[in-house]
Amino acid sequence: MQGNPQVVDYFKDLLRGELAARDQYFAHSRIYEDQGFIKLYTRLDHEMQEETQHADALLRRILFLGGRPDMRPKEFTPGETVPEMLRKDLATEYEVRTALRDGMALCESVGDYVSRDLLLAQLRDTEEDHAYWLEKQIGLIDKIGLENYLQSQTA
Repeated sequence: MQGNPQVVDYFKDLLRGELAARDQYFAHSRIYEDQGFIKLYTRLDHEMQEETQHADALLRRILFLGGRPDMRPKEFTPGETVPEMLRKDLATEYEVRTALRDGMALCESVGDYVSRDLLLAQLRDTEEDHAYWLEKQIGLIDKIGLENYLQSQTA
């Protein structure tokens, strides 16, 4: 099927963003594991897998619409401390949320409601799971202090 070129190009950009988010979660999860924060490792490893699923859905849609995917992740720099990694991950989720909303508007404007619905599912996951969990973790650090938070994240 030949899709709208604007939608295909937008999906290519979204794909690159999902690949970068996946790689960022991958790096952060392994840093957490190395530092002994097993609960953070487990959660971020799960997030990495979900970002891979998001990328897969976008890739499949690009191919279905007749496009050629761009598999080069956008650039990112991993955080160095737990709070910095959490904040970077949250900032990434906020960027994804904005991009998904803009993509949904584009899809609606050209009448591609199947693509819009794919983005809506990813938006729900981004807002109700990823960003929400990250906001809670940052809030916990503020409430109980970094040392207590880190102690709660060990095995």
